[in-house]
Amino acid sequence: MNDKQLLMIPGPTPVPARVLQAMAKHPIGHRSGAYNKIQAEVTANLKWLHQTESDVLTLTVSGTGAMEAGIINFLSPGDRVLTGCNGKFGDRWAEICTAYGLQVEKITAEWGQPLDPEAFRQRLQADTAKEIKAVILTHSETSTGVLNDLAGINAAVKEHGQALIMVDAVTSLGAISLPIDDWGLDVVASGSQKGYMIPPGLGFVAVSAKAWVAYETAKLPRYYLDLGKYRKATAKDTTPFTPPVNLVFALQAALQMMREEGLEAIFARHNRLQRGTRAAIHALGLATLGPDDCASPAVTAVMPSQVDAEAVRKMMNQRYDIALAGGQDHLKGKIFRIGHLGFVCDRDMLTAIACLEATLKSLGCDVPMGAGISAAAAVFNEA
Repeated sequence: MNDKQLLMIPGPTPVPARVLQAMAKHPIGHRSGAYNKIQAEVTANLKWLHQTESDVLTLTVSGTGAMEAGIINFLSPGDRVLTGCNGKFGDRWAEICTAYGLQVEKITAEWGQPLDPEAFRQRLQADTAKEIKAVILTHSETSTGVLNDLAGINAAVKEHGQALIMVDAVTSLGAISLPIDDWGLDVVASGSQKGYMIPPGLGFVAVSAKAWVAYETAKLPRYYLDLGKYRKATAKDTTPFTPPVNLVFALQAALQMMREEGLEAIFARHNRLQRGTRAAIHALGLATLGPDDCASPAVTAVMPSQVDAEAVRKMMNQRYDIALAGGQDHLKGKIFRIGHLGFVCDRDMLTAIACLEATLKSLGCDVPMGAGISAAAAVFNEA
């Protein structure tokens, strides 16, 4: 059956009909008063979602573009930075920093394990000359399904006193509470195709007052990604360059839906989906890549022992029209990843688990049929 695919990947995520309908409207001029009103509403709701009174800027980029913008606007060539590397995306930020001539020092952990806040604390305490300018890390490491201890690492950064903290919140923003102002986070980047429930194409960067001070002396090259331009334009309810107007329509509708649901309900739903998914996977006798106590609310990485992970993904897609994500780099063929982020509900997860059970059985795996469904349902019925 055509047009029936269920996206159970960590991005792009399913898009609500209300958002698709908003996208289908005829474009309007982005220099018009009508657009200014939409921009003002979107900006206010972005600040609500980010739990901040500081700037939240919208760029026509992916999550990677938002992170690159966050890095290049507040640093200068030769600056020392600490990067947390325990997955594909932590490694990516180190690569971007290297490309821009920064002095990169990595704090690493095995893929599937969380970063150790104490390792950051020790490195920062040793920097008595205050030469480290920024600490850059991924909150929810999408490649492994691990949630890093951002609060703990941020506490170490705050003890240092000088370094900025820059956060990839691409699959955590909108899935778990991220109190930017309360924690004093300086740069937080995210992307539209994740918790925002809209297609790819928009990136968001939240910027603190401390980061704007660093902006004044930062010397890395920037033009299209110059956040100062976006700050001035956003203050006037406009944009410095042509935005994807229909994606902004989608964003407006999605943020309205999120406000209707409420932050606490959104976070509770993602927590419930995470726990239900992991309960189901364990009940089927499968292993998850990371431990339960640092599980991402956005994605669960599964390590099947009786079958190649790509065979599972292929049959899930061909027979049931359900898309699962694969492993990256050295984990390709060893894991598959189940996304439970954004416009996903209990019903979607139960459907995916039922189909996963049938798929594993068809591939010759010895799994207790119905055990996954029962385990997930038990979690979902707790309320």
